[in-house]
Amino acid sequence: MTVRRQCYNRCVMHVLQIAWEYPPYIVGGLGRHVAELLPVLSDQGVRISVVAPRLRDGAYVEQFDGIAIHRVAVSERPWADYPSFVAETNRTLTQAATALYHELGPFDLIHAHDWLTAEAAIALKHLWRIPLVATIHATERGRGRGMLHGPHAQQINDLEWRLTYEAWRVIVCSYFMGHQLHDYFQTPLDKVDIIPNGVHISARPFHDADQRLSFRRRYVADDERMVFHVGRIVYEKGLHVLLSAWPLITSRLRARLVIAGMGESLDALKAQAAALGISSSVHFAGFIANEDRDRFYHAADLAIFPSLYEPFGIVALEAMANACPLVVSSAGGLSEVVQHGVTGLVVPSDHPQALADAVVTTLNRLDVARTRAIAALHEVSEHYTWPRIAQATRAVYAHVMADWRASVWGRPRTGHKE
Repeated sequence: MTVRRQCYNRCVMHVLQIAWEYPPYIVGGLGRHVAELLPVLSDQGVRISVVAPRLRDGAYVEQFDGIAIHRVAVSERPWADYPSFVAETNRTLTQAATALYHELGPFDLIHAHDWLTAEAAIALKHLWRIPLVATIHATERGRGRGMLHGPHAQQINDLEWRLTYEAWRVIVCSYFMGHQLHDYFQTPLDKVDIIPNGVHISARPFHDADQRLSFRRRYVADDERMVFHVGRIVYEKGLHVLLSAWPLITSRLRARLVIAGMGESLDALKAQAAALGISSSVHFAGFIANEDRDRFYHAADLAIFPSLYEPFGIVALEAMANACPLVVSSAGGLSEVVQHGVTGLVVPSDHPQALADAVVTTLNRLDVARTRAIAALHEVSEHYTWPRIAQATRAVYAHVMADWRASVWGRPRTGHKE
């Protein structure tokens, strides 16, 4: 595996990005990654055209941040399963990209994100005989903790394998993910580039201490500690482990847990909190805007992410960028992002007692925790900025284009630009 950290020559090319999530439709880390990366790539001289399904409001065609965005209508008829809907949408994406090819001229390279756009990307690669780069943000087998639960999971896994096989280079966000691809799909490690996610360092959301205190008092009393979690409310985020740990925490100090986000596990978590008798000290905040997310990071005493599976952990970067003390599990890429005892505390995943001990240790020594948080902010500002991530991505593009031009398969056909 190769860590791409800088681009040694300016890459001026036209790249077709095929993404299932694009603003205003963002569900998880994939959509946020694409939304943040592409404008910076454009600023660095890469011409970007995006083809994406129109899954939420948004113009069918628009120019934004120097990027040409083309959203395609999706079928509204009922589908028996999600992979079938994705397959039908990929056929529409292929048609839209083909029309763009004739309208805008040839593309130099295709960049696809995850299995959701694999079929369109692979078809276009062979139609145009240009290289394909794939970013794998997560795997179905990883979400299933090494297992494939049912035929639909097997279909997704097969598409992930096809995408990694067909891609000239594969980008992942962590060494953990690189080794998962090698283990699950036999992807050669020398075909994989490690490029972490990035994060913006925002201005402080509160004008003064009184404003911060006013926000904080909406959720906790003055003699309580505030622990904050944000993200999709799904099993692999490990929130059931956190709720199991919560009585162990509140038996030792006064604290309130705020959980922000929506997802399929929300009702089960509320029922678990009620069964444990902790509903009064756990607040489910629902969906929150990015501005409120940053307010929580600055108002809370601790951010916590107890994931069972985490390819990278953008939320941990966000906490670090807001200088919020941090406790995370050792799952996946989280232990690559957070240095135990230096920028946060890292505990074994699926271990309520270890999680409770780390939370109590942090909340009882907030001076030490805040020192770690300042070190985390410095780490983020040095290594996880979007310009740095974009430079590394351009380096992959340049590498791929050089290899393609030197290959027999990649000889440009008549009329294709060099």
